[in-house]
Amino acid sequence: MTRRKPIKGEEFLPTREEILAFIAENPGKAGKREIGKAFGVKSGSAKIALKHMLRDMSQEGLLTKSRKKLTKTGDLPSVFVATIFGRDKDGELLGRPVRWEDHKGEPPVVLVVPERHRKDAQPGVGDRALVRLASGESGPEATQLVRVIKLLDHKQSDILGVVRLSGEGRPARLVPIDRKQKELAIDPDGMKDAKDGDLVSVDVGRAGRYGVPMARVRECIGSMNSEKAISMIAIHAHGIPHVFPRSVIEESEAVEEATTKGREDWRELPLITIDPADAKDHDDAVYAQADTSPDNEGGHVVTVAIADVAAYVTPGSALDAEAHLRGNSVYFPDRVIPMLPERISNNLCSLREGENRPAMAVRMIFDQDGKKLSHSFHRVLMRSAAKLSYEQAQAAIDGQTDDKTGPLLEPILTPLWDAYAALKRGRAAREPLELDLPERKILLKPDGTVDRVHVPARLDAHKLIEECMIQANVSAAETLEEKKTPLLYRVHDASSPEKLEALRDFLSTLDIKLPKAGNLRPAHFNGILNRVVDTPHAGIVNEVVLRSQSQAEYSPANIGHFGLNLRRYGHFTSPIRRYADLIVHRGLIRALGFGKDGLPESVEPKLEAIGSEISATERRAMAAERDTKDRLIAHWLVDHVGAQFAGRIAGVVKTGMFVRLDDSGADGFVPASTIGQDYYHYDEKTHALVGRSTGETYQLGDKVQVRLVEAAPLAGALRFEILSDGTKRKPGGPKGRGKPPMRQGKRSSSAQRKGQRKGTR
Repeated sequence: MTRRKPIKGEEFLPTREEILAFIAENPGKAGKREIGKAFGVKSGSAKIALKHMLRDMSQEGLLTKSRKKLTKTGDLPSVFVATIFGRDKDGELLGRPVRWEDHKGEPPVVLVVPERHRKDAQPGVGDRALVRLASGESGPEATQLVRVIKLLDHKQSDILGVVRLSGEGRPARLVPIDRKQKELAIDPDGMKDAKDGDLVSVDVGRAGRYGVPMARVRECIGSMNSEKAISMIAIHAHGIPHVFPRSVIEESEAVEEATTKGREDWRELPLITIDPADAKDHDDAVYAQADTSPDNEGGHVVTVAIADVAAYVTPGSALDAEAHLRGNSVYFPDRVIPMLPERISNNLCSLREGENRPAMAVRMIFDQDGKKLSHSFHRVLMRSAAKLSYEQAQAAIDGQTDDKTGPLLEPILTPLWDAYAALKRGRAAREPLELDLPERKILLKPDGTVDRVHVPARLDAHKLIEECMIQANVSAAETLEEKKTPLLYRVHDASSPEKLEALRDFLSTLDIKLPKAGNLRPAHFNGILNRVVDTPHAGIVNEVVLRSQSQAEYSPANIGHFGLNLRRYGHFTSPIRRYADLIVHRGLIRALGFGKDGLPESVEPKLEAIGSEISATERRAMAAERDTKDRLIAHWLVDHVGAQFAGRIAGVVKTGMFVRLDDSGADGFVPASTIGQDYYHYDEKTHALVGRSTGETYQLGDKVQVRLVEAAPLAGALRFEILSDGTKRKPGGPKGRGKPPMRQGKRSSSAQRKGQRKGTR
């Protein structure tokens, strides 16, 4: 070992070995000052000598300087950006530093631990995060443990766009999907056979000091004219995993079909599936009969059977890890990105008519008023007696049977509807939030383009299945609570005071009062909704009430479900497409002794993080589905630029207003700078744009006529020009509304509008 070098009197410089040891013991905390203090370096000459020594060690590659702190070359700084790339065998997140160019060898693997007290989104695989070194066990697959400081946006290189050729001798351009990003030049050597009009993802290379960054094609997704291009934009833009790893596919192909071993044989019970006509998988089946018990006159026994995904997707398997990563299936108009491979989701766990399938079933007993008296869970082997569509089942009940439903009407369908009549009474007594928001469905042509947009009828058949599933979910949560088994609840908090105040302000413009007293219940909101039924304001009031609600999420801590007005609620009914349901199934298997493939105890401490992750993947899926619908409709309306449409104002902001078209449900923007000659300011309380001179007002919910000015398919954006005059505001009260008058001689060209005031200031 090198001896300490004397400087003056009794002062000594530390040896190189001592400096390296000190830095290793104090990762990210050792700068020149800290080293000098630790080794008693006080005099000016000694400090200069130490400075030279540290400089020499840096030049020799022994030390690396970061943020005025020193680390051993090859060591991690105290704070750095990490990319989360996977999980260890216990399901914990693993990451690597984003930058490692200045070090030799492969970047180290770190164990990424979320901060439990943080209320924002938790990290997941594929995220980038600012992390700090922390003490603790890192496990065998990682070198150190880090804690998340902040989740970061996707790196700049994660850009999706369309290739546009620029002519001979000039590099191709990338037109980004996100219009906030600038166009990029594509390196001619990095085209990867991409052609003009192809959708590609690119990496952005470094440029010189005065150079322009050049992009290189990472993946060529295909022509924008292909039927799947629109949904692929959303898949890539939102980072949705859509290709199963080979290990997952191989594992799914290797699983063996379940038998009656360890199960009750329910194959003779005539359970049936009722689903959309185009459904590819069937994960729930139902059956009902009158309760013959003399103590429950007029009561019903309702059975719900759910595909037993836990039989094939076991804890710690590759299938389980991939399902956890995806969190849920994602549904687009032209395709589905499933949570599980097709052999599991569309075959072994699809309750096909006439085929043996494993299931988790709950048998529930209700009285004549729809109150649940008891329930019991069973692990069974079943055989679906029939596959029906919602429309087919409803038609049979309405007296229009076919060859299939005719024999099923009296023994199966009629008892189901009798039971539903009781469940409806129970639901009415419970008074959940009853929003009326018709869901528009996009119908596609064979070439993948939009044929039309329509609103499917809301049938009793839909409501019957929905209420059966809700009761099954409640039963699952009750059983797991009773057995003291951990679970992920589906929780929905009450509205925040800020959202309620905004709702109160809007409703006041319609002469509707929202009680200020605390402890609002769903019934209060239902009273408001009932007041606007069959009025021109019904749609917008339902939507504003929806906006005032909190977002449902998954959590091991139960706060109840406000919207459904239930004290405890857990998702049990769709383990094919939701990871939360699979966790509930495993909890029931463990709690009721149904097998060895139940919920492992090692998962319990991770349930909070898992709940945050799958809540985030759910929000990601919703955003991707919404973006895809917007882009499809924008593509559809490209040929309708200049056409006029009827709609309603669906949102108001300082810079303009959003208008939703009546026929298609498409949303577009009207910039405030294009609304006539007046100066419009934003009235936040009334959700309105108000003309300063004229008092002309455009308010949330108003009926308007608009002209389509621009359709941007890549961004899924529409721009409208307002054709209707606003209404005159009445001081001290709500403004009148009626049929919107049309603007006469509306100036529409950009040249004519040059004199208009811009913005809302």
